[in-house]
Amino acid sequence: MNTRSHYDVAIIGAGMSGLAAGIRLAHFGKRVCIFERHNTVGGLNSFYSLGGRKFDVGLHAMTNFVPPGVKGTPLGKLLRQLRISREEFALCEQKQSRIAFGPHGESSLRFTNDFRVLEAEVAREFPAQTDGFRRLTAAVKGYDDVSLDAQPVSARKLVREHITDPLLEHMLFCPVMYYGSASEHDMEFGQFVIMFKALYLEGFARPFEGVRVILRVLLEKYRDAGGERRMKCGVQRIVSHAGRATALVLDTGEEVTADHVISSIGSPETARLLHSASPAPRPATGRLSFVETITILDRQPAALGWGSDTIVFFNDSAKFDYACPDAQVDPRSGVICIPNNFDYGPDLQLAEGIFRCTCLANYERWAHLPEETYRADKQRWYATLQKSAQRFLPPLPAPDALTRATVTTDMFTPRTITKFTGHLGGAIYGAPVKNRQGRTELANLYLCGTDQGFLGIVGAMLSGISMANYHILAKS
Repeated sequence: MNTRSHYDVAIIGAGMSGLAAGIRLAHFGKRVCIFERHNTVGGLNSFYSLGGRKFDVGLHAMTNFVPPGVKGTPLGKLLRQLRISREEFALCEQKQSRIAFGPHGESSLRFTNDFRVLEAEVAREFPAQTDGFRRLTAAVKGYDDVSLDAQPVSARKLVREHITDPLLEHMLFCPVMYYGSASEHDMEFGQFVIMFKALYLEGFARPFEGVRVILRVLLEKYRDAGGERRMKCGVQRIVSHAGRATALVLDTGEEVTADHVISSIGSPETARLLHSASPAPRPATGRLSFVETITILDRQPAALGWGSDTIVFFNDSAKFDYACPDAQVDPRSGVICIPNNFDYGPDLQLAEGIFRCTCLANYERWAHLPEETYRADKQRWYATLQKSAQRFLPPLPAPDALTRATVTTDMFTPRTITKFTGHLGGAIYGAPVKNRQGRTELANLYLCGTDQGFLGIVGAMLSGISMANYHILAKS
């Protein structure tokens, strides 16, 4: 039991960004405590146990992968700032991924961790766009996406200066939006650049044991640096006086104080802690949420003919509609992830097959259902998503092959997201307006994580590091 009631820094939320901020601060001798309402760390990128199995949530792949020796990249900065060796994460590269558009994926772009593959695919599928794609790539490489002072500008507008074929435009936006955009239809160009680099110029990788490896390394680094954490101990309210946060009221009713407070739980969620008893204006809550089906198989997906693709981003028409659907789920587009299809080496393979499918969902259509209706709707949409996703994968050896291979299933909804993360509206990527400097109305309260604006798992950790450096360590 922790008995200290005052800290140099109190961090709200033990997600990736909160853990990274804690490690960085503890390395420099700061007395840090992380307060987490739930019993596991990781936030949107964690895991849970069901029926004796551990299921990853959030992590399809760790983006921003680069081989050893490549300098000046987000992954290298992350490892250096948190004093983590590459071997500790033990990242295994993807085999290949695809963007598949059309009723059965008739238009397809393959990409790997070698950007030349995507360049060749664009030249093959869209020969008239080759030069424009090269100009877009040059613009992305030359853009300062880590600037905390960058002004927002439409990504669609800037991309259209180089890409004139609407189909290629939609295909390029589909993965970057599914993996990071809190805005519907368009995104801020700096956010587009972050994700373009993370997915296309760098790439995907995964530890053999999934997200648990990342979390285990972060927890070890935090503990070894002297950081404290209180699990199942959320923050109920932030007390302020004279423009500063003066205390945190915990769920237990206990009060703790800190010189600085970093919140990783989101901008509207933080504002709710500040103004719990007042109708003060709060940042807009994001509208973009998801459902995901998880299917465990008794064989490797390769036995079903699904041995090549690691991740498939699909859309069943030429136009990609990235928006909160009117219905509970929009099965027209989504992301297929097959964790077995990372290159684990010749002697390693996952014990069971895993097939995951993610689609856009409407939080309000799920949030208030009676339990019986909720369970029935999950079953109905599970079947719909499985059928939709299979259109974009090689044909099964028999119509009932997937059913016969299935050992168990699970599915999460926007309601699940809010229950276990506290994100209002089940918003995976937070509020649509990002706060690059992480400042709030209180001089000693800062934001990190998705609402600060760095995206992806590596981005989330870099957000925590950057805010710790910028607001606290640089002024110590």
